[in-house]
Amino acid sequence: MWRTISANTIALAGLCLAGSAQANMVYVSNEKGNSITVIDSDTQTVKETIEVGRRPRGITISNDGKFLYLCASDDDGVEVIDTSTMKVVRTLQSGPDPELFILHPSGNPLYIANEDDAEVTVLDVDQNKILAQVPVGVEPEGMGISPDGKTLVNTSETTNMAHFIDTQTFQVIDSVLVDSRPRFAEFNKDNSKVWVSSEVGGTVTVINPATREILKRIEFEIPAVTQETIQPVGVRVTRDGKKAFVALGPANRVAIVDGQTMEVKKYLLVGQRVWQLAFTPDEKYLYATNGNSNDVSVIDVANEKVIKTIPVGEAPWGVVVSPK
Repeated sequence: MWRTISANTIALAGLCLAGSAQANMVYVSNEKGNSITVIDSDTQTVKETIEVGRRPRGITISNDGKFLYLCASDDDGVEVIDTSTMKVVRTLQSGPDPELFILHPSGNPLYIANEDDAEVTVLDVDQNKILAQVPVGVEPEGMGISPDGKTLVNTSETTNMAHFIDTQTFQVIDSVLVDSRPRFAEFNKDNSKVWVSSEVGGTVTVINPATREILKRIEFEIPAVTQETIQPVGVRVTRDGKKAFVALGPANRVAIVDGQTMEVKKYLLVGQRVWQLAFTPDEKYLYATNGNSNDVSVIDVANEKVIKTIPVGEAPWGVVVSPK
């Protein structure tokens, strides 16, 4: 038997479906504000700001989106924050002065750069147990991991090297000399390249992870901007490998690089001292933290333009987006 469905019923069903979709949350660590700012990616507005430990910098999120991990550098610990309540639920061992870290693709363990000890700490996040401490170069910072989880890359700021670490043996298997003060490492999703930014050198070195050969050393030139202010830090590569975005620090620009030719395509003007970057899961938006202007720039990835600036806390440093 056929039944007539009223227009009101259809409208109500549509509202329910629309309401079931959840916006991605964007979490920004404010280094001098000792806080995290939460941004709604649908409305591009601040939802809340919460207090955390001292000097929060590196920030990441569990694969299921339930927990944030935060480097509270001056408290020598990694804080775990429940994203449903935005409360700190426990503190993990980290070694001294944790700055950046990265999760294994499986969600455990966590690899932490200990700047003061020239080591990488490998931590089981479930048991809060240190599995290994890997000696690396002086002032380790950047942490990248291959999509298959087999290779970790750590950058040492003073040694000027990218260290390739076997995640099974916890041994350094190779070290590649890059330019001065390397700060970040990012793998392509197909494991064909790893991008290492060098803040003082003003370049990004692209390395073949399999052979550890340097494929390209990318330089940046911006009209009316001095070379000294072009200081590459955060790097993010699209899933298809076609575009790489590079935060250029005090140059107040994000560079867009062709992922295949590794040539600079364009520069986007953002806030002051742009630091770290994070995509939404659909790669519609890229968020850039601007440490000296205390705001976040929202970049439309497809159209390659800045669409909004969002004020956050004092000295925004790290940024991560919920996975769903």
